[in-house]
Amino acid sequence: MQFKQNTVQCIGPSGLHRMAYTEWGARDNPRVLVCVHGLTRNGRDFDALAEAMSAHYRVICPDVVGRGKSAHLRDPAAYAIPQYVADMVTLIARLNVDTVHWVGTSMGGLIGMALAAQEGTPIRKLVLNDVGPLITVESLHRIATYVGVDPVWPTFDEALAFVKLVSEPFGPLTEAQWHHLTETSVTQRADGRWAFRYDPRIAEPFKAAFADQDIDLWPLYGQISCPTLVIRGAESDLLTRDTWQKMSSCGPRAKLAEIAGVGHAPMFQSDDQIAVVREFLLSA
Repeated sequence: MQFKQNTVQCIGPSGLHRMAYTEWGARDNPRVLVCVHGLTRNGRDFDALAEAMSAHYRVICPDVVGRGKSAHLRDPAAYAIPQYVADMVTLIARLNVDTVHWVGTSMGGLIGMALAAQEGTPIRKLVLNDVGPLITVESLHRIATYVGVDPVWPTFDEALAFVKLVSEPFGPLTEAQWHHLTETSVTQRADGRWAFRYDPRIAEPFKAAFADQDIDLWPLYGQISCPTLVIRGAESDLLTRDTWQKMSSCGPRAKLAEIAGVGHAPMFQSDDQIAVVREFLLSA
């Protein structure tokens, strides 16, 4: 695998912060693919997809602020979609391109939806990975059980076991794939113990906004007009089958694909899952 790591300086209500990102492919390629991860994950989740697509695109995989190698915000109240969208606009400006294609998993899909709905959006093709305009209360309950808990483990193997447990909906993965998803999302502290890389305070605005009901974003989805693909894990509790099917008949009238044996969310670690994304993005 060959990629470069970089940062871009962004700004929010509490000041400046650095957002890290990995970059794959030729820097002079005008075709840019931005891949954005889920709530507690990081840009390295897309290593397999980015490597596969780097022959066609300059692939950019940011660590959303508060995650991975990005800085933490001074005020946790800013861990919300408006700040994330603003940071992505800054990132795209840094890349010096007018248009991008976008793959967003869960939260990364919500960020993509918010940006794609804007007048003059740079997004020309949008892939929403197991997320849509209706977020179920059941999935919010599940996420609330682990986000922000900030566990620590004496050994890497115990961290690996925890990631496997909370990420079971990712579906069947090899030991090497689980190892990669763990080593890129945890860090060893000075005392030798292991902990997640993300700022546990990202949970504060998430839980404050949680009103024990579904989140309805259909009006936002209705403003999107670019070609869109919605991928659903067949056992997902976040993107229901009814919502997924309805997304093909309103707004951008998305194309639909479903991944068997996976819940929330497909991780694009296998050739067959990567092929679903590749076929859509490279189609005329």
